[in-house]
Amino acid sequence: MIGLVKEDGLWTVTINRPEKANSLTGDMLQELAEIAEAGASDPDLRAFILTGTGKVFSAGADLDEAKAGLTVSPLWERLSNAIASLPCLTVAALNGTLAGGAFGMALACDIRLAVPSAKFFYPVAKLGYLPQPSDAKRMAALIGPARTKMILVSSQKIEASEALSWGLIDRIVAPDALHVDAKGLTETPRAGDPKILSAIKTLCS
Repeated sequence: MIGLVKEDGLWTVTINRPEKANSLTGDMLQELAEIAEAGASDPDLRAFILTGTGKVFSAGADLDEAKAGLTVSPLWERLSNAIASLPCLTVAALNGTLAGGAFGMALACDIRLAVPSAKFFYPVAKLGYLPQPSDAKRMAALIGPARTKMILVSSQKIEASEALSWGLIDRIVAPDALHVDAKGLTETPRAGDPKILSAIKTLCS
């Protein structure tokens, strides 16, 4: 349910469980974290794209596993920190709605593209549990504390246009152009010096 394609220094990771709105099981989280961790030690990796299949990027935790405690698993934090630690350019190509704990992996990416129909919500207060610590910090760094509270405390659902104006996403892209645009962002990094690219990322932090 997790696809990985390696091509000329680009890793494209795809969540492929559209029949369940790309909701994530513990095994899927483990696999995603292991892929990101492996990328950190691969000298050939120049760029990393994270996307999904279908009309939803990810609905967050699988419902059955959420009831068994997956929503508070350390795997979420492990995954987002592994993506944030990658020295290469990371792009979240959001093919649809982003919800719940799946926010973490997108927030950990350097750039976020989204289709016009995407919606963004993280209703932890409504569901009665805490977000992952790094999710709240990364979100606040992008959109400020007040808007972060609108999403996390007030459980507001944000449309793509508003997410763009806030800075939660960086560009809205037509569905048929999403992967082309995401890959286009990686052209310069794929041809560049990885040490220079990593140093630039550090300067931007």
